[in-house]
This record gives sequence, structure tokens and C-alpha cells, in this order.
Amino acid sequence: MKILCSPASPYSAKVRMAARYLDFPATSEMVKTDEKPDLLIANNPLGRIPVLVPDEGKAIYDSVVIMQYMNRQSKGRLYPRNAEKRTEAEVLEALCDGIIDSLIAIIYERRYRPEETIHQGWIDRHWEKVTRGLDYINDNMPKTGKALHGGHFALAALIGYLDLRFAGQWEKGRRKLKAWPQKFERFFPDYVALKPQA
Repeated sequence: MKILCSPASPYSAKVRMAARYLDFPATSEMVKTDEKPDLLIANNPLGRIPVLVPDEGKAIYDSVVIMQYMNRQSKGRLYPRNAEKRTEAEVLEALCDGIIDSLIAIIYERRYRPEETIHQGWIDRHWEKVTRGLDYINDNMPKTGKALHGGHFALAALIGYLDLRFAGQWEKGRRKLKAWPQKFERFFPDYVALKPQA
């Protein structure tokens, strides 16, 4: 199996970290979405990553669907079995993914528009979502131990992406959130190798 991904993509990082944690039998294949490679388009008509390409059967996307697929394949090792705790993990994942959505919207607004047409109001609205989300997580940090779940990997991917693209812009007043990767890395030593990077 292959995971079509990009080194900077936080959604790819989430899936790749979870796969490593589960010893899931998939190799990472880097693709450049801007180039619309045939391998990516043939497996996801949206041309988005990550995509899990199984040895047999149809490709699986997006990151949330891949995470749920890996959970089923691993007989429930990626999310808690207790219904309440599982919901907490899934909500944390959704919150982290939502913050990432807003961060990427900001990046794209700045990267793909001519400078004179950049809409600062759009950026400001998304940054409000980011700051509210980060403040909420900082005030409600998840319990983190050797039994990791999908929410932990989403949070690790989020912080890695913040460090990559927004270093110096998000850390102030969020001491717990800033320090969390050190704790996470104790239970998942591959964090540094798999977090979003240029």
C-alpha cells in the first residue's frame, strides 16, 4: 500500500504518524499537488492529499476517512473503545483539522493572489478561528500517555504545521500547547521525522 502525501502537509503528517504508530503496512510516496501527477489524479479526482492506495480495491481519501480505515484494520487501536472517550478523541481531531483548514486558507490567500487583491478581512476571520481554537485546546489539553489516538496525531500535525508556517505568531500565552510536543515525543519518538516540514 502507498500513502500519497507531501512533507509539508499537516493532513499527510497526521496519517503518516498514525500509520507508523500502528505499524500499518504502507509506504509514503511524495507527490506535488500543483503538478497534478497522474498517480494522484487517478486515485483522487480532487487532486488532494493524503490518499491511501491499497494493493487491491479503490483508493481511500481524505485524512479522516483514512484514519477511520486504519482504525478498523487495526481492530480499534487508533481510537478509544469507550464511546465517550472516542467522541472526545474525534472532536479533538475535528478541531485540529478545522484550525488547519483556516491556516491553509490564510496561506493560500497570501500565496495565490496578487498582493493588491489580498483580502485582509478574510485572513482576519480565519485567524480569529485559529486563535479561538488554540486557546480552547491550551485550556483543555488532552491526557497523553502511551495509548495514543487519532486526536493526538491531529494535534501533533497541527503544532508541527504552526511551527513550520507560523512560527512566532501563535505561541504567546499558550505555554501548555507549546510544550505539549515534548510530552508527545516521549511516547512517539518519530514525531520530529514525520511532522510537517519544508
